[in-house]
Formats: sequence, C-alpha cells, structure tokens
Amino acid sequence: MEQRISLVTLGVSDVTRSRTFYEALGWRGQEIEETVFFQAGGLALVLWGREKLAADCGLTDGAAAGFGGIALAHNVRSDAEVDDLLTAAERAGATITKPAATNAVGFYSGAFTDPDGHAWEIAHNPGFTLAEDGSLTLPDFGTS
Repeated sequence: MEQRISLVTLGVSDVTRSRTFYEALGWRGQEIEETVFFQAGGLALVLWGREKLAADCGLTDGAAAGFGGIALAHNVRSDAEVDDLLTAAERAGATITKPAATNAVGFYSGAFTDPDGHAWEIAHNPGFTLAEDGSLTLPDFGTS
C-alpha cells in the first residue's frame, strides 16, 4: 500500500446543510448522487450521508454524540489567519471547541466542530512549510 490518502469522507446527517457550511468557508464542491466532492490539494474531501457511509463500510451507524477519534487539520501561514478562519467558521455555523492560543508545543492553533461534530484544528506552525498551493511538507524530525 502506498503511503498516501486519496479521499477523506465525512458521514453527515444532512448533505445540503454540510455543503452549505463548507461553501460558506470558501470551498467549492460538486454534487453527484447526493454526494459532494471537494478538491482539497492532492486529495478530496467528500460529504456523504452518514447511514450510507456506514453501510458502505459494512458497519452499523451508531450514536453520533461524542468524539469520534479523528480530527482534520488545516494549516495556515500566520496566527492572524488562524483567528480569521475560526471567526469565519463560527459565522458559518461551527462550534468553536478550543479558542486560538499558543499550545504546549509552541505553535498557534484553535479548533472547531462542523455541524455534524467533525473536529477541525486550524494551526499556524512555522516548522511545517506550506507551498504556494497549500501542500504541506513535514520537517525532518531527526528520527528514523
């Protein structure tokens, strides 16, 4: 298996509501058969009905409450951009779960959940280089 991710699919309770939320943040998607696809750099973010996604994975959809054990991250180029994006997310209907601050590791970040409770971290970490197209290059951590 190659070390890459092609798609991240979020199971959502209302595809239209979720599409509206992400489009309010400036994303542009394409809807095909009640599924919304957003090009996100070298991968795609997909919004699909939660029950359909669970069934497609051979699972039973359980309660949506609580932390699902995954967080999506969006790195930006400045502390001010973290603040601006958290404000835009809240205006679009997000719940701010962690106001922006310098964290224990020393970079500036905050977090929100989308209307279906999917967690997003917004971070400015000067050690993680962002290319002009927004793709991230990890630093050499000096470990093997």
